[in-house]
Amino acid sequence: MTLSIVHRATGIALYFGMLLLAWWLIAVGAGPGAYATVQAFTGSWIGKLIVFGYTWSLMHHLLSGIRHFIWDLGYGFGTADREWLSWAALIGGIVLTVLLWVAAFALGGGR
Repeated sequence: MTLSIVHRATGIALYFGMLLLAWWLIAVGAGPGAYATVQAFTGSWIGKLIVFGYTWSLMHHLLSGIRHFIWDLGYGFGTADREWLSWAALIGGIVLTVLLWVAAFALGGGR
C-alpha cells in the first residue's frame, strides 16, 4: 500500500519536474542569457537537489509502472512476489538514479 502511494506521489512530482524541463527548453531557445539563468539555478545545491529528486521520481515511477504492468498481465500476486516487486521498484529506483548521476558526473555534465 505504501508503494502505491509513493507511485502516485512520484507521478505528481513528475508534473512539477516537467515545469523545470519546460523552463530549460524555453531557455535553450531564448538565448545564452536565459540559458545561463537556468544553468545557474540547476547548478546550485538546491537546484541539484531538485533535479536529483526529479530523477529519482522518474526512475521509481518507471519501475513501479513496470510492476503494475506485470500485475496487469496477471502475474506477481503471491505474497512473496508482491514483496519482491515492491523492493525491486524501491531499491532499483535508487540504484538507477545514483548510476545516472555518477555517469553524468563522469562524462563531465556535473561540473
